[in-house]
Amino acid sequence: MRFTLRVRGAAPPETVWQRYVQPALWPTWAPQIRSVDTEPELRAGMRGRLLPKAGPAVRFVVTAVDHEERTWSWRVQTGPVRMQLWHAVRPCKGSATTTELRIEGPLLVVAAYAPLARRALHHLVRP
Repeated sequence: MRFTLRVRGAAPPETVWQRYVQPALWPTWAPQIRSVDTEPELRAGMRGRLLPKAGPAVRFVVTAVDHEERTWSWRVQTGPVRMQLWHAVRPCKGSATTTELRIEGPLLVVAAYAPLARRALHHLVRP
């Protein structure tokens, strides 16, 4: 299944992008994340482990990063479950930002994850 979320907020695009680029910041805007064990800055080929507040650890590999376009993608896996996620940060009128997330994976997993992701994206684009 493929599902896309778009959320708009008042944070400037560069602020939102930096929140993505520094994995140590992910728990500050994604309430479902306890910690991230990886490199300090997002790059293609980067591998790591994300510890959620509930459930098993999630392994990941970043598949692409485009700093100029402010897009990135990654594959995540926990046990036999795999998902592909693609992110984009887009400027809006004024200094506002729209962030987009496309999720691809098993129907039940995507359906369960989408509300958590939407909540996190709202935090991501807050000033």
